[in-house]
Amino acid sequence: MAQPSLSMHDAAARRFRLKGLAGVLVASALAAAPVLMLRAAPHLPDLSLLAAAPVKIQIHVAAALTALVIGTVLMVGVKGTRLHRALGWSWVAAMATTAVSSLFIREMNHGAMSWIHLLSGWTIVALPMAVYAARRHNVHMHRRFMTGLFVGGLIVAGGFTFLPGRLLWRVFFG
Repeated sequence: MAQPSLSMHDAAARRFRLKGLAGVLVASALAAAPVLMLRAAPHLPDLSLLAAAPVKIQIHVAAALTALVIGTVLMVGVKGTRLHRALGWSWVAAMATTAVSSLFIREMNHGAMSWIHLLSGWTIVALPMAVYAARRHNVHMHRRFMTGLFVGGLIVAGGFTFLPGRLLWRVFFG
């Protein structure tokens, strides 16, 4: 009887660690939310702040929201279908726009790039690699890249936009 390969065990262990890390991030966000909310008066989103923002920020937010919606549909939908491929190309375009536009947003760091721009650079590099993996029918690598870009490039990076003092914090809580 053949034993399961070590790589299958390693993949399962990695998935377990990723789920654990995601759980810790979600739990941390939920634990911090009440503390952060004490500093803010609840109100309807003030979209005039987004309308008054520079065009580069408006493009970035629109592309990120587009990528978030399409990415969520892709994550829960059936993989490998024509719809998946069409939405996938749209998601890649939205993510590329999000990453490239972020390189021009430097207001928080007095005109200099910050550590978050490293994530944008990684997104610009990883997107073509993920597409290449899909074109080569390397589903495992494609899934790893795309899931990592969705979680890291949208969920985690997007979470930082809600820190006190940032634009989306002011839109929703300030």
